[in-house]
Amino acid sequence: MRLRCAVLDDYQSVATRIADWSSVADTVEVTGFDRHFGDEDALAAALADFDIVVTLRERVPFPASLLVRLPRLKLLIASGMRNTVIDYAAAEAHGVTVCGTPSSSTPPVELTWALLLGLARGIVTESNSLREGGPWQSTVGADLHGRRLGLLGLGKIGGRVAQVGLAFGMRVSAWSQNLTAERAEEVGVERASSKQELLADSDFVSIHLALGDRTRGLVGAAELALLKPTAYLVNTSRSAIVDQEALLAALHAGRIAGAGIDVFDIEPLPAGHPMRSAPRLLATPHLGYVSRSNYETYYGAAVENIRAFLAGTPLRRLG
Repeated sequence: MRLRCAVLDDYQSVATRIADWSSVADTVEVTGFDRHFGDEDALAAALADFDIVVTLRERVPFPASLLVRLPRLKLLIASGMRNTVIDYAAAEAHGVTVCGTPSSSTPPVELTWALLLGLARGIVTESNSLREGGPWQSTVGADLHGRRLGLLGLGKIGGRVAQVGLAFGMRVSAWSQNLTAERAEEVGVERASSKQELLADSDFVSIHLALGDRTRGLVGAAELALLKPTAYLVNTSRSAIVDQEALLAALHAGRIAGAGIDVFDIEPLPAGHPMRSAPRLLATPHLGYVSRSNYETYYGAAVENIRAFLAGTPLRRLG
């Protein structure tokens, strides 16, 4: 009897088509789920008869309370090589091998600029107006050349975002708790002396930090109040870095010009969630890593992981 493999959050139903699963077809039956399971009970029921699970990024937690309810599960594959929502100790205790996959930083860099440019030039507002017979021009675009781009985080993704900003002729500065002068000089940007200075001086602020104890709630009401009323905030990193209630209040009050947001405290966003209708907000449904090349990498590596696991030599183990 073949093993059963579940692919979670396969919203576009592409997992079995975007990679070649033929090498495991004789031993593994693959089922993609194109809807998100909203609670642990639903997820446990859906996965009860599966031996292998492939999960995207950190969108589905696997705590001990769930793993104990999945007695057939033997292999859990998470896209990327870092996942903070899997209980690795519980996985080991229940005999579950956890593996990761390679991941590219290119898609989130590109989406960051899609959001920033869309905000700056009012693309969605103007496009909708044109299609719906509205006014011919209703916004005045914000310039990039000569304006300051402030980056919270200057790692792999932040560094590449900085390079694009420099190519646009922007003045780029960065800050994080661990940022050194040497790293800023290497990328060719200014190192802000403090978070407060960076926020107050920037025309565009983009967040590129990992979520942890020191970055959770890093941008709250006090920090948003430092932004210019003409400034824009972009977050393609992790939602919990920004206080969502404070951001909504700032958008409704017009205290900032706008925000481009790809990550949310609840995903998918429930119908009627205030983020779905907030003014001055350009929002996308967590598309940061959703690109053809990245999906080819994720699912192609998942097949490699399955083959290696079946051969008794697991690849890219996590935990």
